This record gives sequence, C-alpha cells and structure tokens, in this order.
Amino acid sequence: MSEVIATYQLKGKSGSFGKKAEGIALGLTVGSWTDLPLLEQEQLRKYKGRVVSVEDWEDDDGSRAEVKIGYPGHNYSNDIPAILTTVFGKLSLDGEVKLLDLDFSEDLKKSYPGPRYGIEGIRELTGVYERPLLMSIFKGVIGRDLTFLENQLRAQALGGVNVVKDDEILFDNSLTPFYERVRLGKKVLDGVFEETGKRTLYAVNLTGKTSQLRDKARKASEFGADALLFNVFSYGLDVLQELREDPEISLPIMAHPAFAGAAAASPQYGVSYSLWLGKLLRMAGADFSLFPSPYGSVALEKSNVLSISRELTKDDAHLKKTLPVPSAGIHPALVPLLVKDFGTDCVINAGGGIHGHPDGAIGGGRAFVQAIDAVLNGTSLREAAKTHEELEKALSLWGGEVKV
Repeated sequence: MSEVIATYQLKGKSGSFGKKAEGIALGLTVGSWTDLPLLEQEQLRKYKGRVVSVEDWEDDDGSRAEVKIGYPGHNYSNDIPAILTTVFGKLSLDGEVKLLDLDFSEDLKKSYPGPRYGIEGIRELTGVYERPLLMSIFKGVIGRDLTFLENQLRAQALGGVNVVKDDEILFDNSLTPFYERVRLGKKVLDGVFEETGKRTLYAVNLTGKTSQLRDKARKASEFGADALLFNVFSYGLDVLQELREDPEISLPIMAHPAFAGAAAASPQYGVSYSLWLGKLLRMAGADFSLFPSPYGSVALEKSNVLSISRELTKDDAHLKKTLPVPSAGIHPALVPLLVKDFGTDCVINAGGGIHGHPDGAIGGGRAFVQAIDAVLNGTSLREAAKTHEELEKALSLWGGEVKV
C-alpha cells in the first residue's frame, strides 16, 4: 500500500487524543465521514486517512500524545512539497503540534534520489578514508576581493583541510563573482595538489533567483567546480532535489542549515530536527548536512543532534549515506568528543578554530590534523601536543582536551 505515515506530538486534554487524531486523519484527507451517505463512504474509503496509533502521557505541562496517521499515496503527487502540505499544511497552524517523522512506503521512497556521492563517494574524491574529514570556512570575506580569498584558500589547503566552503552569506557580488570564485578555486587547489599530493575540495555558494540556479550550477560544473554549498531551507527541499537529479550538474551538494531553526527550533511546534536536517535532506540528495553541534557556540540539545546524525547515516537499501557536519564553535580540543559522538564517518568543521590559530590557517589546519591523528591512535591531546607545536598552541588558546 502506497502511504506516508506521519508522526506527531500533540498537546491536549487526557482522553481527547483519539478523537483529535481521527479529526486530523479526516480533515487532511476526505474532510468528513460520518455525515456522508454509505455509498459516498465506500467511494472515498481509499482516500481516507487512517489513525495508526495513539500513545498519550502526562508531563509537568499537562497531557501529550504521540499520534501516527497514514495518508494514502494516491492523495498527492510524490514530491516533498505536496507531502508536507498534505500532512502538515494547515495542521501546522492548529496549536501545539509538532511533526516528528515521516515514514514512506518503499514504492514512494524509491522516487527520491538520495546523495549522488554519499560518504564513500566523498571519500573517493578527497582520498581520505577511515577517519573524519576536516572542513574549514572562508571567514571575513564580505567586502574583500579575490586576492583575499586566494590567500585564505591556499592557507587552508596547505594546513591539511579536506574541504573548504564559502560562508553562507557570501552571495554573488562584484568583488568576488561566483564564476571567478570557481575558477580561482580550481587554480589554487590544483596548485596545492601538485605541491602536496593531497586533494582539497571547494564548495562554492550557489545563490540567486531560483529560476537561475540550475543554469548557474551547470556552468559551475563546466568551469571545474568541486562542490556546491546550498542554503536549502531558504529555497526549498524540492529545489535541492532538482539540482541533485540534473545529470549536467553532477556535483556534491552541501546543505547549509540557515533558516532551518524557523521551522524546527521549538520543542512544541514545527518539524523535528531529525526529519528536517536528517531524513528529508538525505532523501532529497544532500551529500553533506551541516547542523549545530551539541557543544559549540550555537549548540543544539545533544539528543536532537545525535538523532540528525542517525538519520543521515543509518543503513538504507535505497539511499546512500549523507556526511554529518556538526558545526559552530569547533576547536581542536573538541576532536575527542566529536569522534566519540559521531564516529569517523563525519566532517569536523571549523571556522574560527582554524583561522584564529596563532600561526594562521595553516597552523590551525595542522593542529586539527594532529588532534585527529592523536585520537585515532589512542593518544591524549596533551601527550600529542608535546611533539606537535601547532596542537600545543591550539590547546593553550582554546583549552585542554575535553573529557569524553
């Protein structure tokens, strides 16, 4: 049976949730039921939403319930906008209700592409295996020219960074035009590869009017772009899927979480982080998913963060795995905690933690590489710092190793 089962958390009065669930199932499908003649009920039965389960409990703030409702697949076109409108469109305006999850029947799920490259594909592009990837961010680039970007990019790559991304607020502009950034990135990183034998990828920020994004991404691919950064929640998950499915683009896509909090931040309203930054991003085609770490400068509650990571990386017969990228306020002393919580199939992403190093971005990158090596070798950061100057300086600046 083609179906999407939506899981909600509701607030209400004890004993009322069964009736509330039935009202949702009807209101978001056929509209009414008991008042219909029997003939019409039979004609519409296959379109009617069904209540799968209702589980309620009491907490300090009153009565709540987790409700599962199935929506027949022939009620909507099999695309994310239609499904979100069906299961949570007007319901999102109806008091304290949160959409926790969506379970797609296999026939519907197979229509979604998932990541083009996934974790293994990105590892092949970078040549980095069996360890976390290291990523850094262009910083302080607003109002700066291409020479500034060139110097930053080269320093980050020489420091051992595997992926460099644009800042999400770096849009197309006269000082650092989009296509010139692509050309510059290719020139700089090809040069570093010749020097070091190590490949660094550069994710350029794809921005502009929605109608122009496809052609812009195609040209970026022609000009030798490595990857695309995309502010998916400003544009929409369906736009991400179209970019992923275009055979003339064929680039890894890095999904930035900007604006995601508007839909997911409240514990009582909106959409769960695991669905928003996890399952749906993976289904739509993101190779990387950025999200706030549980211990950085813009921290999310740890259970939310780990649930995002699980959705991105759990085994799935149809979808490749998406790289989790815990971000914000990351510095070398946090590497042991990052590896403990996210394993080796993740990206350690730092901005200030690399650029703020006393030896600049080269020293910052090296300090992270040294920290990662130490953790994988079972050595404490303090012990490793005795023979690695860059790591020692980083620990002196940002603090010692965080206990795991």
